[in-house]
Formats: sequence, C-alpha cells, structure tokens
Amino acid sequence: TKPYTVDIRSGEAVPSVPAQVNIASVFIKNKDVFYKSAAGVEKQLTKDTLLEKNPSLSPDGTQVAFTRNNDLYSIDINTNTETRYTNDGSDVIYNGWASWVYFEEILGRASRYKAFWWSPDSKKIAFMRFDDSKVPVFPIYNSKGQHGFLENTRYPKPGDKNPEVKTGIVTAGSKGIVWTDFDPKMDQYFGTPFWMADSKSLWMQWMNRNQNNLIIYSVNPQSGSKGIIYEEKQNTWVDWFENMYFFKNRQGFILKSDKSGWGHFYYYDLEGNLKKQLTSGTWRVTELLMVDERAQEIYFTARQENSTRNDLYRVGLKGTEEPQRLTFGNYDHQISLAPDGKHFITTYSNLTTPPKSALMD
Repeated sequence: TKPYTVDIRSGEAVPSVPAQVNIASVFIKNKDVFYKSAAGVEKQLTKDTLLEKNPSLSPDGTQVAFTRNNDLYSIDINTNTETRYTNDGSDVIYNGWASWVYFEEILGRASRYKAFWWSPDSKKIAFMRFDDSKVPVFPIYNSKGQHGFLENTRYPKPGDKNPEVKTGIVTAGSKGIVWTDFDPKMDQYFGTPFWMADSKSLWMQWMNRNQNNLIIYSVNPQSGSKGIIYEEKQNTWVDWFENMYFFKNRQGFILKSDKSGWGHFYYYDLEGNLKKQLTSGTWRVTELLMVDERAQEIYFTARQENSTRNDLYRVGLKGTEEPQRLTFGNYDHQISLAPDGKHFITTYSNLTTPPKSALMD
C-alpha cells in the first residue's frame, strides 16, 4: 500500500512520503540499557551481567527508570549515576515488575509487566510492590522449543490468596520510599494509577475482591495520605476507568460510567463533585474522542439511534442540550477525528455496503 496526502478542499490525492520523526529512545541490547538521542547517537547506560527490563525515559528526557532482578532503579543519562530504590527483590517480591495476575488481568499485556510510572515533572516515580509468597504455584506448559517445558507460576485460582500489593513513591535520584496509605493485607485490587498534570497528586483506583466497589483516591506523594475523589458501587461488578480526561485548566475531569445501567459521560470537579451528566438515555457511548475546552464541547462515538450502528456526536459541557449526530445514513462508522475537531474521516459500511471512506467537515 502507498500513503497519500489528500487536500481537504479539492479532494486531490498525491503520493506522500511521511516525514521522518527523530525522537530520543531507550532500549535493551545484550541485557543492558542503551539510550539513543534524537540525532541517532547511541550511549550505553548500564554494564552488568543481569538483565534490565522495561527501560522508561523520563518526560524531560534526562533519566531512565528500569527494573533489574525485581528491584527498581533509575540512571541519569548525562552522568551515568545510578540510583537503586529497593533492595528486597526476590523470586516472590517484585518492585516495579507486575505479578502474573496483575499483568494478565489488570495492567494488561501491553504493560509488559511494567509497574512503575514517572511523574510529569520527572521528579518522582510511583511503583507497585508485589508479594507473591502466599500465592499458590501452578505448573503451566510452555510449548517453546522442540519439546516444551513446564513453568511454575504464582497463579491464584478462585478462593486462593492474591498477591499483597503496596504502592510506593520515590524521588528520582534520592533514597527513601513514601508508601501510600493502604493496608496490603486487605483482599483488594489496584488499577493503573495516574499522575495529575502538576505532579502534586497521584490518583489511584482501588477495588474490593468482589469487584463491585471501586474508589478513586487522591494520594499526596509527600506523605502517602489519601482522600476519596469518587466511589461507585454496583450489585454486579464495576470495571476500571480508562482514558479519563483531565481539563488543562484544572476545572475537572470526565469519566465514562455505566452506573445508570447504560454507559454515559459524567463531568466532575477535582474534588469529586458532579458538575454535569453530559449524556443520558437508554443507549451507550463508546469512546470519548476529543474535548474542545475553548468551545466547551466534547466529540464522542455512541450507539444512540441504533444499537448496531456506531456514530459520531457532539454535545456541550453545560449538559443542557441533546447530542448532535455528525455522521450520515444507516451505516456503522469508524471515525478518525482531526485534532481541531473541524474535520473527520469516516470508514462506513452496513450489511449491503462494503467499507467506504469519506472526508467530512
């Protein structure tokens, strides 16, 4: 296939050569951490016999965090000064490296077992510490190689002990850990945490083992103390919140919840007070695509008019108007929205129409 550039006014398409994007990166080579500058210059950061895992560049591009032998480290790119934050990593204690059940069921396979997160200002790292010592061992067959082999995995089955989890916060380049104010002995789960844009608080998702009570806490990274921002209980179960939107001016956040029985968007302030329910009805939203803070509008996809049809909508943040449908016809639409929200590309189809693409404004 060939890429093309299309003029949105004339519709004229010409072959396109994508611009080469040069950005700094980090990677593992021969078990060690390497840094590659935007200019393409490589620098080896670690030199040892142990395997480093999940090297992650700090937002300001000056440091790299990684795990080694189930302990958490970082290294300064300019000085090669290495800092070790934890010292108890073992075959059952993992710092910044996820236990199997968290990798598989909570953080997701895309995490590659990574369980640490830089703050936006690059001054702190939050990480999870897993204690798998009480989780039963289960042999799992691995088919790699000519004959395969068995792997003994800490694998909790229904009713078994889960790993005990603690979340710590360290200051980059310094010793000492601030542990968040949770009891690791409780039968509980923690979702992926996320830093606020100003790095002054870490928001953590907590869930009971029955998975029908979800609480979002705001944690002070200096003391580890916490306060409740949002709580949701359901008779059946609740799911983790993903892709929450935080306003740049700190006026609040938007989340998607099905607490009414249908998935809808809710607008809260940063103290957890509901400002507006943005959508409602016996239909469900599917994805929040864009928040136009200047125009005070959101763009999202939903199955409002027909449960088998995905459409693009727009609605104001005041929550006083009905969503406006922006797509056309009795088609299912897959949307790519322009960054300014003024145009979108839809790939649309139905049972009698093969996929077609259209540029809309």
